[in-house]
Amino acid sequence: MNVLDGIGIFAYFVAVLVIGVTTMRRISNPADFAVAGNRIVWPVLFATLAASFLGGGASLGRAGESFSSGYAFMFAAIAFPIQTILVGYFVAPKLKRYQGAETVGDIMGRHYGKPVRLLTGVISMVYCIGLLGTQVLALGTVVNTIFGIPTTVGVIVGMTLVLVYSTAGGMWATVQTDVLQFAMLGVLLPVALMVGIGSAGGVSGLLERIPETHLSFFGDYGLIAFIGLFLAFGFGEMLIPPYAQRALSAPDPTNARKGYASAGVFGLFFYFVSASLGLVALVLFPNIDPDQALPTVVREILPVGLTGLVVAGLLAVVMSSADSYLNSTTVVFAKDIFTTFINPKVEGRRLLRYERVTNVFVGVAAIVFALSVPSIVDALLYSYTLWAPTVVVPLVLAVLFGVRAPKAAMAAMLAGMLCTSVWTWLLEEPFGITGLIVGLLGNAVTFTVIAVTADRRRPVLAHGGEA
Repeated sequence: MNVLDGIGIFAYFVAVLVIGVTTMRRISNPADFAVAGNRIVWPVLFATLAASFLGGGASLGRAGESFSSGYAFMFAAIAFPIQTILVGYFVAPKLKRYQGAETVGDIMGRHYGKPVRLLTGVISMVYCIGLLGTQVLALGTVVNTIFGIPTTVGVIVGMTLVLVYSTAGGMWATVQTDVLQFAMLGVLLPVALMVGIGSAGGVSGLLERIPETHLSFFGDYGLIAFIGLFLAFGFGEMLIPPYAQRALSAPDPTNARKGYASAGVFGLFFYFVSASLGLVALVLFPNIDPDQALPTVVREILPVGLTGLVVAGLLAVVMSSADSYLNSTTVVFAKDIFTTFINPKVEGRRLLRYERVTNVFVGVAAIVFALSVPSIVDALLYSYTLWAPTVVVPLVLAVLFGVRAPKAAMAAMLAGMLCTSVWTWLLEEPFGITGLIVGLLGNAVTFTVIAVTADRRRPVLAHGGEA
């Protein structure tokens, strides 16, 4: 890389570290660390949400899968931004009824009791560490492809930077760096796509060289496999801890709705950009590893100066998601496990210190996970199989309809987990149906049966109060 490119990348790293260190002075209590004092207005909420969910999976992962399977993967994955828009309009505003809530466990606990809150907290932590692992793996992939540094080294170096600023500044640092990272990814990756299309001979030249199956709606998936992927991306990240935490950080329901829904709209555009970059890589560099599609395009075809900025943008895309999952895991442990079951009387300053120590331990766990999975999308789908079959149905029913059925919630979460595990790992997904779908159905059926036969349905008290 040219010296000018190196300067651009170095300047980005410095900016991120400065934000983390200066923001540290604004963190005076656990609420600042968790939800930034509930002062995130909708334009900032939009930027931080978009930067969070358009990370390694949505950029490198989508480009890599489009390299292998074509636009069909984009059509399946587009379920996520559609779901985000719907959640933004119908669910996110109602989260603001739960005064003082900072986690999904807070909400589940108010409807279903402490045992369900504990299980939700454990699932949230495992899920976030898994998703964090996908971002850490993506960091290593970018560093390896661009600089030739071993992936393991890239993972450790990239994650160390994330740990420094997220541990120092908590949610405040995460939000501010996300805004910077969103500005970079929102401009630079579309520019990279335009340059790539030009290098491939323009739009017509690109389309002529892409295999016909890569332009079809279903590709090589088949109807059942496509539907499975669509549902996996639609439910796999619905209201996961980092996104729910962003909605809870808004000052009121209106800001929560606007910020959440607009991030989903942007996702529709971004998924097309990242998928198209994967097809550009297929045409220009057909023999590379799919996960290297996006960074290879950046390294090989962009002019001097712009390359460094886009590399920084790629790193920004991944780091913006990594810091979100890292912060959420820490907050979940502090709120749903430590202060609820271990030490309810812990003081604010001491809890803040515990949160920062936890942040470091979680980062290390994510590095271990990232180095043990075969690809970015594999890591993403492994994590998806945990959240949707356990938490989504009880959470949505609680928020939208005020359902209070503790026995039904606990049984449904365990049933969903069991169904997913048996179908995925014991039966190895017969008929091509993903375990996530089976687990989600098992969860919903179990919840409905037990809620009708064993639990009472009571209305939510004002402001999401305790029953």
